[in-house]
Amino acid sequence: MWAGRLDFQKGVTYLATWSDYKNYVKAANPEIAKDIDEVEALSKIVGAMIEQRHNLALSQRELAILCGLPQSSVARIESGKSTPNLSTLLKIFRQLGLSFNIEPVSQPAILKK
Repeated sequence: MWAGRLDFQKGVTYLATWSDYKNYVKAANPEIAKDIDEVEALSKIVGAMIEQRHNLALSQRELAILCGLPQSSVARIESGKSTPNLSTLLKIFRQLGLSFNIEPVSQPAILKK
């Protein structure tokens, strides 16, 4: 639920949380909404990768060696400075003992038009 507040006399929007802000921006601009959704999805994937690497007590260097990648690639992926391609993610996830689960969305984008 949106907890923000609109002050119509001053034309100012007060947003109490990051979630409020995201919802406000997503409602205002569908293109930005797509970008936000994409960034959040990638963030979940990379977050799971980092969490599992820590759980296994692996350094970035050790993970990189296992995957046949430069350590700098792992660092750039984890910091969000680089968007990995699918084959790189699969290499990393395989070494971390992780997998992807593919599930249908409630309504495919092609049907939303």
